[in-house]
Amino acid sequence: MNTNLSGKRALVTGSTSGLGEAIAKMMAREGAHVVVHGRDAWRAEAVATAIRVDGGSATVALGDLTSDEAADAVARAAGPVDVLVNNAGAYHHASWFETTPAQWAQSLDLNVISGVRMVHRLVPAMRERGWGRVITIGGGLAIQPMPMQPDYQAALAARHNLAVSLARALAGTGVTSNVVAPGAILVPAVEQFLREIGKQRGWGSTWEEIEPTLVREMVPNDVGRLGHPDEIAAAVTFLASEHAAYMSGAVLRVDGGTIRSVA
Repeated sequence: MNTNLSGKRALVTGSTSGLGEAIAKMMAREGAHVVVHGRDAWRAEAVATAIRVDGGSATVALGDLTSDEAADAVARAAGPVDVLVNNAGAYHHASWFETTPAQWAQSLDLNVISGVRMVHRLVPAMRERGWGRVITIGGGLAIQPMPMQPDYQAALAARHNLAVSLARALAGTGVTSNVVAPGAILVPAVEQFLREIGKQRGWGSTWEEIEPTLVREMVPNDVGRLGHPDEIAAAVTFLASEHAAYMSGAVLRVDGGTIRSVA
């Protein structure tokens, strides 16, 4: 399938590592000019350079999206974009009663308000041009939460909700808003954390030994493994293309069947 993103300009927030990096690189391979975003200049430029070495087109926009002034700078550096991928976010490993109200507020700013800032700055111009894509990275924990990370899970639910609300607000404009909801994805930070858990629980010493038991005990799904970053990137790239023109307000789950629902 040719996604034909040539001539499109895409900003992927939080794209200096993990899912964001995979999304940026795949969209660039599909012909889009990608704006790599992060807070660290060296890491952002490393991703942009890798894209250019691979034959793609990329520039960098730097800034902490929890600041209005930095969000303004990111929007200026990005320029008029056709595709906004709201991926930036962060979480910590804490239980309900360890998570303070201040951490709840911080999580809301990091994971929700940051994306709202970019929507306000970039989407009105999409609407004026009559074409655009807003893709929010959500997650299965928005639908099926666990006892841990309550602030982050609530923020994910808010991301899902705001993306659908935005779709309704953009009805008839040529701009769509959708969600990609990953399951547990094997990015380096997640793998490191889960390896430690696996060793502590006696599941093995190598990833090949740890993964089957980890999936069975912690994230049971129909596929029997964790997802890979490129599997999420493919879903995002599809939603950015003309092939997804009839999708708006949708939640596209890419989770190996972790979330079980008939809806």
